[in-house]
Amino acid sequence: MPFPDRARTRGARGLYAITPDVADTGRLLALVEPVLPSTAWLQYRNKAADAALRREQATALLARCRAHGVPLIVNDDWRLAAGCGADGAHLGQDDGALRDARAALGPAAILGASCYDSLALARAAVAAGADYVAFGAFFPSATKAATRRAGPGLLRGAADLGVPRVAIGGITADNAPALIAAGADLVAVVNGVFGAPDPGAAARAFQRAFDHAAARRDP
Repeated sequence: MPFPDRARTRGARGLYAITPDVADTGRLLALVEPVLPSTAWLQYRNKAADAALRREQATALLARCRAHGVPLIVNDDWRLAAGCGADGAHLGQDDGALRDARAALGPAAILGASCYDSLALARAAVAAGADYVAFGAFFPSATKAATRRAGPGLLRGAADLGVPRVAIGGITADNAPALIAAGADLVAVVNGVFGAPDPGAAARAFQRAFDHAAARRDP
């Protein structure tokens, strides 16, 4: 397994936008475009699409992400990430081995892992080559309705892992500051951005939450 080069994730901070399940690629791009200027990372996630549509959409999103200098990470499917040239992949417990994904994607890829409510899973993920760990759901969530619930203490407990900590699940611009204060380097959001009347404005609100947190740290 190639040793991960974590230079691309060092200091990562901000909104980690996750795409909604949208079948029309043109509409998906129209939703994503105004969000990208305020986004640290974008994750392509479409649980309802078949393989052909997933490849079409990932390839189209990659072009827009490249134009904005935003890394594109593919949910669940590291083979799709490798095939379309995405910047990385995010894996849950049932999405295959992190070591296999790392071996296929190479040391420069961004590789993330869902760790739910478990610090032990996070430590194991980092040891297996993950570049970041994601905890959640922190709040009730339409996209993660049946998942385990996490508390802010997990973010504090993972501070010594040396990788970015991602918070996910029911996050809004109003509740994000508490998670940022607890140690979240990125907040992963679907409905809080793409379910808003103005996704671009919603993304900017999340970015302001990080800006305000940074200002409090460095007066």
